[in-house]
Amino acid sequence: MSRVLVVEDESAIAELISINLRHAGYEVTLAASADAAQLEVDRVLPDLVILDWMLPGQSGLALAKRWRGESRTRELPIIMLTARADEGDKVSGLDAGADDYLTKPFSTQELMARIRAVLRRRAPEALDSAVELGPLRLDPATRRVSRGELDIKVGPTEFRLLHFLMTHPERVHSRAQLLDRVWGDHVFIEERTVDVHVKRLREALAPSGCAAMIETVRGAGYRLTQQSAALQA
Repeated sequence: MSRVLVVEDESAIAELISINLRHAGYEVTLAASADAAQLEVDRVLPDLVILDWMLPGQSGLALAKRWRGESRTRELPIIMLTARADEGDKVSGLDAGADDYLTKPFSTQELMARIRAVLRRRAPEALDSAVELGPLRLDPATRRVSRGELDIKVGPTEFRLLHFLMTHPERVHSRAQLLDRVWGDHVFIEERTVDVHVKRLREALAPSGCAAMIETVRGAGYRLTQQSAALQA
């Protein structure tokens, strides 16, 4: 499930975007100023930013240039969404580092399509298409995990963890790698937190007989395999 940061000072527009994103299965954070946006990016690196140009204080254009100039945020996907529709403004926005540029008023369907396109270019695994591995099925659009007709209830963090493992099966991932890819470069999370959420995920999968699919590789980390599921089938 992808995280999207919406940087927009007009509350009605921000709420409209937020509703459509959440309906499509994205996690959404709102920021009404450049300073608030910077705080959110420092706290958790999002998968994509929707950025207005005209913001209180620092402009979105300056913010995009700043992010492109720092190693941690250099590859952060940015879509500028602004009322500035002149060709020169579009050129400036793209030159500042925006991956795409959309003008207001805008179509929410077009915005969602552009979000999917940017994520597809930057990180194919971030797309919200259903994933199946062995007997397990995970659908980010509906936030549903299932085995056949059995629904499996998992928390939001466990959902993200399972999504990552299912899109990268049979590979061993260290705790540090899982923190970076699942928790989004969160600077306050310790590696032992991974163990806690793996334990919770196994407990959630236990009633479906799929808990053993998550294997602990001593001294290395964790991996998701469908071989264990086949043994329990």
